[in-house]
Amino acid sequence: MSRFTLIDWIVLVVYFASMAAMGPLLAHRGRSTERYFLGGRSYPGWLLGLTMFATSISSITFVAYPADAYKTAYLRFLLCLMLPFGIYLADKIFLPFYRQAKIVSAFEYLEARFGTGTRVYAASAFIVGQIIRISLILYLVSLLVYEMTHLNPYLCVFIGGIVTSFYTVLGGIEAVIWTDFIQSFLLWGGGFVCFGVVLYHIPGGLGTVIREAWADGKFMLGDLNTATGQLEPAPWGFSLTEKTILMMLIVGLSQWLTEYSSNQNVIQKYVAAKSPKDAFQAIWICCLCSVPTWGFFMFLGTSLYVFFKLFPDPNAQAMLTGQMKAEQILPYFVVKFLPTGLSGLVIAGVLAAAMSSLSSSINAISAVSIVDIYKRHIMKDKQDSHYVKAAKIVSLISSILMIIGALFLLVAQSKTLQDTATKLGAIFGGGLLGLYVLGFMTTRGDGRSVGVGIILTIIFSTYISLIELKLINKGLFLGLGLSEKLSAWLAQPIDTYYAGILGHAILFLIAYFLAVVLLPAKPRELHNLTIWTRD
Repeated sequence: MSRFTLIDWIVLVVYFASMAAMGPLLAHRGRSTERYFLGGRSYPGWLLGLTMFATSISSITFVAYPADAYKTAYLRFLLCLMLPFGIYLADKIFLPFYRQAKIVSAFEYLEARFGTGTRVYAASAFIVGQIIRISLILYLVSLLVYEMTHLNPYLCVFIGGIVTSFYTVLGGIEAVIWTDFIQSFLLWGGGFVCFGVVLYHIPGGLGTVIREAWADGKFMLGDLNTATGQLEPAPWGFSLTEKTILMMLIVGLSQWLTEYSSNQNVIQKYVAAKSPKDAFQAIWICCLCSVPTWGFFMFLGTSLYVFFKLFPDPNAQAMLTGQMKAEQILPYFVVKFLPTGLSGLVIAGVLAAAMSSLSSSINAISAVSIVDIYKRHIMKDKQDSHYVKAAKIVSLISSILMIIGALFLLVAQSKTLQDTATKLGAIFGGGLLGLYVLGFMTTRGDGRSVGVGIILTIIFSTYISLIELKLINKGLFLGLGLSEKLSAWLAQPIDTYYAGILGHAILFLIAYFLAVVLLPAKPRELHNLTIWTRD
């Protein structure tokens, strides 16, 4: 087994120094909000496609996907397979509107369609969801730093948060895009190095991995039964109370439609392209890079399962059984089994995956906070330099909240972080897809009907959150005198994975029903605001 050596440290120091230098180097280009958030709308499609890919990968892919395949199977990979369908529909329905309107934020559309309150709600829901996401990513990075250095894990969170947010605050979107471009190649390289070393040590290589994993059911479309500790295949049909193959496909489609209709990370880069052709190229380059990469990292986790089956290790076994967190498996392998010099390269790849996502999300949070809330409602008609300074302050605050969230996750218990990430994304989806579908696909609704839909969606999401946090359980309802069957249903009416889909549906159906029956909107101009009224 290898140890982290001086050569590995040199590789990491060179990487960090290079990335950190991008902030001061490009800081002079972000002196206006247009440049700080969009880079002057001048980027070619190939560059944006690779940066969007780097953002979509993140350390959730690099660490959590191998962990999920190592401990469970391939059920959650079904979500990834729906990306091409999500992009195709989004390109036909949502994305052309944003370029035509020359927006900075994805939520500017909602004010034109439904009013200022709707825009503020959607922007706020996005900010909360992104802070949760970057907290997850930073947490995973801290696991890696811990495995590498055995420093206090809380200290690892602080180190990771400070280093990965430095160049973003200074350099804006310019630093984000060019560092993402570099990092996309680093994360590929890191993954290929790990995979090559695993196959080199396994007698029979790839054939052995496939044979052993197949025999143990590791390729099944199934999940881990926490009660028995065994892998079980998922059923096929429709259900709201258990994970099925059909439902996972629906969750995936909903997730990607939300991503490409209302995620500022995506929209901001899409409108930063220099032409509609470049914007189109960017989203499909991202797709063609992302789906195979997700599959590769899942298979890397399967390969690690076979590796440690053939070469038993007590720590690896503890990660498989849940005594240690499964997300430690790839960092553990990197530090303990890679040759001198390669550990630093792979860890740089993992850090690159994290930094690309953190920087994009921090910049997107800043853009939404300034454009949709601060500039629109708090401090109007200031000089542009004022808003650039405010954007940097918001980026700094986002980084602090990210660190706090990662510290919380250090003490959380979960099946795998990919599982947790999916649940959190579902709970805090905010019904945004339902909102955008109502806006783009119908001519119904205004701020009143949408407002009622938003309130009911928030109530629903809060209820599911309390269930997930164990603050609501069957005993509570039994104590209120309800029957055993009703209490059990109220304590878990749906699988948490489907909270996002139902949130979108609640908002859309309630708002549409009210708009048609009780609160019909007054006639108004909807030119270029729906698919029925666009040029």
